[in-house]
Amino acid sequence: MVEARLGAGTVRGGVESGVAVFRGIPFAAPPVGELRFAAPRPVPSWDGVREATAFGPPPPQPAVFGMDGIGVAGDDWLTVNVWSPDLAGDLPVMVWIQGGAYTIGMSGLPEYDGTRLALDDAVVVTFNYRVGLEGFALIEGAPANRGLLDQVAALEWVRDEIRAFGGDPGRVTVFGQSAGGGSVAALLAMPRAAGLFHRAIASSVPGAFFTPELASDIASVCAAELGLRPTVADLSTVDPSLLPAVGDEVMARIGQFTGRWGQAAHKQIPFAPVVDGDVLPAAPWEALASGAARDVGLIAGHTRSEQRLLTVIEGMLGTVTSAQAAQAAEVLAPGVEYPDMGPDELFEVVCSDWLFRMPSLHLAEAHVAGGGRAFVYEVTWEPPGPFGACHGIDVPLVFGNPGLGQSSVVLGEITAETEELAVQMRTAWSSFAVSGDPGWPAYTSAERLTRIFDVPPAVVPYPEETSRRLWSGHRFEPLPLLE
Repeated sequence: MVEARLGAGTVRGGVESGVAVFRGIPFAAPPVGELRFAAPRPVPSWDGVREATAFGPPPPQPAVFGMDGIGVAGDDWLTVNVWSPDLAGDLPVMVWIQGGAYTIGMSGLPEYDGTRLALDDAVVVTFNYRVGLEGFALIEGAPANRGLLDQVAALEWVRDEIRAFGGDPGRVTVFGQSAGGGSVAALLAMPRAAGLFHRAIASSVPGAFFTPELASDIASVCAAELGLRPTVADLSTVDPSLLPAVGDEVMARIGQFTGRWGQAAHKQIPFAPVVDGDVLPAAPWEALASGAARDVGLIAGHTRSEQRLLTVIEGMLGTVTSAQAAQAAEVLAPGVEYPDMGPDELFEVVCSDWLFRMPSLHLAEAHVAGGGRAFVYEVTWEPPGPFGACHGIDVPLVFGNPGLGQSSVVLGEITAETEELAVQMRTAWSSFAVSGDPGWPAYTSAERLTRIFDVPPAVVPYPEETSRRLWSGHRFEPLPLLE
């Protein structure tokens, strides 16, 4: 057993594969009771030694994809987990922000085990943050973007406490994928997060950020499911464990709201960061182009076939009609003239571009335009099976856990190529955390050099050139309420 002394008290963890591991350390007070829907507050101190060997309970969320609490109950949702190879070290710190469409997600999933990354001489931190209605609904009387505020509180905890685990608070890298990548993008634009991290890796960044008007209308519809108003006074009367079902009910008939919610309804996105002018003053692309976080090194990238995962899950692989493809192009890419493609290919390219590929590329380009340094990558490696280089394939590779967790399902049988890809990505991420250099040239508007993660790897001009040109004039602005 190992111990670490923190500001709030002492915690006791264990040692696994030569790495000190601490789980379930609170970084903020439980956001329940009088603190329901509030910004995170300091964690109360404790006497004696607190056991830190089990993950804390996840925030309330729908029971989909196995996200039903992994057998853990309680309201101490805001906890961190730490993997350290040397408690007396002065090591770089890598802070992971998981994805889940801002609706699901928890740090205790096996694919997020930090042991292998920590063995590359880094302190690895994962944490929970509020999702869904608790974290991202725009509620009267509550601050916007509570999930993002939780992330800031976790980074403040890292700043104040990570030395007790052998980490250097002056060398913190945040990295995240999907909604976690969108969160990284948001943090880059948030004044509250300035100075809390020094490098950032934003993978498969979603382009969907909401205007207050859209977020408010969605919250009103959700509250109306319970006969309530979207206010703290009303919604705080609802048991936290029951609230996710409200979002599920709205999702089940979200197609009814395409006239009001537009692209958000079309792609079934009920929650996203809100550009409220306070917590998040501007969309990340606008903020970075204006020079926000220009001193923070950035890696941004995506997989080649982002949409494929969703297509397989929705049972549409190989069955997309011309009408469905045309509708996707009309709704998601109005005015963008793609070359002739079959319906399956057009549907995949349009959805991949709008959802993740172009937002990720544009984030890097905005950062460079604002005076920052950015590196771009694409995962093109395709394992056997139907998923291809789909959304989420990179997560188990980066953590060096290709055989663990649900996200590893897309990898299929673990082969020598799988292991090679895992080494490629883990080495690049770790090198970036240590030195700011992931091992390939920085992105410029002239050369657009991009690292290709494949077997073998390569560095080439940005490979999705057709999409890059078609979307070059597009601005990823907050999604509006249409009526």
